Amino acid sequence: MSEHVRVLTDSAIVINRIVQLLDEEKIPSIIKDNVESARLAGFGIPSNDVDLYVDTSDVNSAEMIIKSFIKKDGQQ
Repeated sequence: MSEHVRVLTDSAIVINRIVQLLDEEKIPSIIKDNVESARLAGFGIPSNDVDLYVDTSDVNSAEMIIKSFIKKDGQQ
């Protein structure tokens, strides 16, 4: 049984772009969109509360891709 680890929490736009980059490298991921869940339930939540999870075996590769993206994009 595989175990997933949260590797990033950010806005939906950033998360979706990183998911595309991970897909290009054949790294599967899971998005947990707390913003959309809260909206559907009628609650408010910060807009940068989207979590990205990857399998434990892919954490190192995913983190390298994320760091590269953040460095290029000039974030954080």
